[in-house]
Amino acid sequence: MMDLDIAVLLPCYNEQGAIGETIASFQQALPRATIYVYDNNSSDQTAEEARQAGAIVRFEPRQGKGEVVKRMFADIEADVYVMADGDNTYDASICPELIDTLVSERLDMIVGTRSRELSSYPKGHVLGNKVFSNLINRAFNSKLEDVFSGYRIMSNRFVKSLPIFSDGFQIETELTVHALQHKIPIKEVPTKYISRPEGTESKLKTYRDGFKILNFIMFLLRDVRPLFFFSCISATLITLSLFLGLPVIFEFFETGLVPRFPTAILASSIALIAVMSLFSGLILDNVSRGRKERKMVTYLRTPFFGHKKSQQ
Repeated sequence: MMDLDIAVLLPCYNEQGAIGETIASFQQALPRATIYVYDNNSSDQTAEEARQAGAIVRFEPRQGKGEVVKRMFADIEADVYVMADGDNTYDASICPELIDTLVSERLDMIVGTRSRELSSYPKGHVLGNKVFSNLINRAFNSKLEDVFSGYRIMSNRFVKSLPIFSDGFQIETELTVHALQHKIPIKEVPTKYISRPEGTESKLKTYRDGFKILNFIMFLLRDVRPLFFFSCISATLITLSLFLGLPVIFEFFETGLVPRFPTAILASSIALIAVMSLFSGLILDNVSRGRKERKMVTYLRTPFFGHKKSQQ
């Protein structure tokens, strides 16, 4: 670790009262690291508190955590990137161990999974995390426990080969799905989750942001696994078509008549849409495979570490 250029990235929005403690904890754990705080239009003294604590403070005017992370990844060059929230809820003391694991096992991302106490984490957030984690695990045949953790240790190769589309709290989902889609080596490591300092509050709204995250997961599935996405739609429509159409078919075989023409037309139309959805998935799957190949080429061309001295 002595030869590594380590960057600690802290995206912040109204974290006065917490950002100073967060910076101090990472300074103690990683005294040789450079700590960057990107302020996202805070209306309090977040930027000034971060500057006084010794961090390099920069600004991102486009609102949203995804926009901040996108700017961070583009601006900062390092061998290893440590990303955490600025609310002092993640355990910085374990960070050297996580970096050692990343380097020794040649991983591209380590996710610090949170051990949740009911007093330190809202129940709605815990339930949403479990539901969305299960959805992603089923889609990508994985066994991740905490896809929304903001505590991540990443290699230069991972950061510089990742196109980011999300603009808000969907960023953690996008990082995870990118790694799973391309079978990039990642690992989850349990870490302690700490209660927020008194006087500060979470920016994550359970229902509003939960809906945004679900919508973004659907977008990612359509984008990276179109055959799976459209096959699910096709299967649902075929089931509905059979539910409506089978009674009409049985009645025709019994009487030789089709008295319910509207139902027959509706069932046939739904079946046609189901077939079209399936073929759309097949076509888009070939397009997605080509995009995946191009992204993998970019990933393989990017050095594991960003500096030559660290590649030795």
